[in-house]
This record gives sequence, structure tokens and C-alpha cells, in this order.
Amino acid sequence: MQDPFAYCAEFVRTADRDRFIAALFAPPQSRPALHALYAFNAEVARVREVAHTALPGEIRLQWWSEVLGGQRAEEARANPVAAALLATIERHSLSPARFIDLVEARRFDLYDEPMPTIGAFESYALTTSSALLTMAAQILGGGEVEAVTRPAGIGYALAGVLRAFPRHAARGRLYLPTELIERHRVRPYDLFAGRSSPALGAAFAELRDRGRRHMDVAHEHMRALPPQAVPALLPVALVRPTLARLERSDPFAATEIPPWRRQWLMWRAARNPARITG
Repeated sequence: MQDPFAYCAEFVRTADRDRFIAALFAPPQSRPALHALYAFNAEVARVREVAHTALPGEIRLQWWSEVLGGQRAEEARANPVAAALLATIERHSLSPARFIDLVEARRFDLYDEPMPTIGAFESYALTTSSALLTMAAQILGGGEVEAVTRPAGIGYALAGVLRAFPRHAARGRLYLPTELIERHRVRPYDLFAGRSSPALGAAFAELRDRGRRHMDVAHEHMRALPPQAVPALLPVALVRPTLARLERSDPFAATEIPPWRRQWLMWRAARNPARITG
């Protein structure tokens, strides 16, 4: 079998380019563990796309839960992402329970039911996006970082779900909380018909403002972030520019920061960490 960590590095390079670039700013000895973490995240995040329907997706996520729970050892050794991840968990004393919680949260992705409330979405973000930032910082020896990673992860998730809205709506999926849609009187039919409205614009504006507030909270604690944890947070440097682009575009328009600019934003943040959240 190919070296598991080499496999993870190549997988992340193609599946999650932003985090692959961010890992280049980490010490060379830490990159394999980051690649294993990010490869695992990419695997569980894409289960819906790979499985196509809920049942095979459930089976795949259950497999990961059992692997992380200490079962299926032989199968885990034969899977390069699982093998690298389990070695990383042991080497860096990471909590398997946190990974299992992340897998359980991803079960939501398998179905077309909308998020009921903003609070439910933020809990989902804490268990997925924020947890990933925290574990990456722990790999880098970052110590206590959750004052930054918790709100930064929610901001990152909010920007991501707004950016992915056109793609999700075209597939009949909705991460916008029902509570938000009802408060702004957005017509669900318009969402799936690709029809913009002032009501949808107002709902988007509320989520953008909420994302910025979470980034403000993270920014307040950035001075306490250990320098060695900075590479773990570099993808967060894309949040405010993404929210700014979304503010200038139609909700159904594809809004992507060009790859060269994404790299430049992370490079700039690596030189001045205050720019990660500011």
C-alpha cells in the first residue's frame, strides 16, 4: 500500500486546495499530521456527493464512527486515510470522541431537510468547522485556542454556506435556517426556482452580519493565539473577503475568490496573523 501520509497529502492537494496551501506554512514535521486530518475531513464532507443517496452515506459514516471507536482495525490499516488519521490521533493525543462527533454531525448532510434554527446551524459549525480548526492547532502545539477557533469556525461555516448556496439550491438542499427564512418571509419556491428577492437579500444580509460578528469575537482573542497555531487558522483569512464579495453579488450568482488571490490572502495572513480575523 502507498504510504498513508503521502496519499493524504496528494488527496488534500486536489480535494481541499486552501488547506493544502495553509499546511505549507506549518513546520515540515507537522504537515503529514495536518494532511491526515484534512483528508479525513474531506472524506466525510463529500460523503453525500460520493454516496448519492442516504443509505450508503449512512453506512460510510458508520464505518468511520466504528474505526474511530477502535473497531475495524484491520480495515482501518488497509485504508490510507484511516491509517494516517489513527496514527495522528495517537501521536498528538487528540480526542477520538471529537472526531466521532464530527462524523455524527455530517449525517445531516445526507438528507434534504433544512436547518431548523440559526442556533442549530451554529452547533453544526462548532462540531465540524470549529473542531477542525481546534484539532489542527493542537497538532501544531497551539495549546488553548478555542477562544479563537470556536467563533472563527462559525464565521468560516457561515461564509461557506452562503458561498455554496447556488449549488445547494440547485440540488434541492437548504442550509439556510428555516427560522431565518420564515422571519424574512422568503418563499421556499423562489429558493429552488433560482429566483432572487428582497426578502432573500435581507436573509443573506443577516447571516453575513452574523458571520462578521463571530469574526469580531475571534479577532478580540487573536493576540493570545500561540504563533505556532497560526497555520491552522490561515483558511479563516478568506472569510471576510468572501463575505464582502457576497455582499456585492446576487445570492444565486457563483461567487468565488480566484485561486491566486486566495493564496495571497493566506500568505499575507501568515506574515501578519491579525489579518486572519481582522
